[in-house]
Amino acid sequence: MNVYIKVHYKDGIETIAICDENLLCKVFKEGNLKIEISNRFFGGELITVEKAIEILKDVSYFNIVGESIVQEAVNNKILPKEGIRRINGVPMALKMMF
Repeated sequence: MNVYIKVHYKDGIETIAICDENLLCKVFKEGNLKIEISNRFFGGELITVEKAIEILKDVSYFNIVGESIVQEAVNNKILPKEGIRRINGVPMALKMMF
C-alpha cells in the first residue's frame, strides 16, 4: 500500500500529513464532523506505508488518515488505539507534542 505524504512548516513547527492513496481528494462526513482529504494538505509525494512509518517515528506533529497508515502506526506503537477517531468509518489520528 502506498500513501501520500506532505510536510508543512508553520512558525518553526513541522507537521506531517499522510493519507492512504485511495483517500486523496475525498470528503467524509458523520453528523457534525467532517474531514476533507484535500490535495492541498495531503497531496505530496507518494511513498510506501513502510517508509511513512519510519518518518512518523521521529516527528512530534502529524495528521494521518486511512486504514493502512493508522493501523501501521498502531502496530508500530507510534499511536495507541485509543487515539483513533473514525469519521464515517474512516480512521484518523493527530499527534501534537506541547
